[in-house]
Amino acid sequence: MAGTGLALFVNGMLLTAEQTVEDTGRIFGLDAQLLFDVCVQGVAVFLLFIFLSYILINPVRKVLTDRQNKIEQDINSAAADKEEAARLKEEYDAKLKKADDEASDILNEARRKAVKNEERIVNEAKEEAHRIITGANKEAELEKSRVKDEVKQEIISVATVMAGKMVAGEMTDAKQNELIDQTLKEIGEDTWLNK
Repeated sequence: MAGTGLALFVNGMLLTAEQTVEDTGRIFGLDAQLLFDVCVQGVAVFLLFIFLSYILINPVRKVLTDRQNKIEQDINSAAADKEEAARLKEEYDAKLKKADDEASDILNEARRKAVKNEERIVNEAKEEAHRIITGANKEAELEKSRVKDEVKQEIISVATVMAGKMVAGEMTDAKQNELIDQTLKEIGEDTWLNK
């Protein structure tokens, strides 16, 4: 449309210039009619420009304004999303640290329980070993006591035999020493040494 208006203006100027050349013999004739026509065509072009700007430029401005507003909204939305992401990251880091602390606490508690169990097991083993040793010592004492009793019984029986022999006959010192040596050989030297 703007091109059509401009073409009309140019055509009008050319027609006017041709008529002027034919009528006056001059190429460019400045008279009142020409000036009036130029002014009317200038006003017409100006009005055409205003009309076209209202129809074309205002919608373009509106589109650009809408586009600018959308860009601003997108920037604000991106900033809000960035802040939200930073907040979520801090939250995640805090939860991760808390989880690490809980894991550390659980490991420390497990170590403490393991040490406690180890001490309990060692103490139980020591008590068991002490009971076994005590039982073995008691058993050894009982066995020793039994052996002592057996040795006493044997000594008594030997003494009885010796007494019987002494009573049966006269006993000289040589005979008595010989009897003691013979008795010791029968009993064995180990018995006397264990006492």
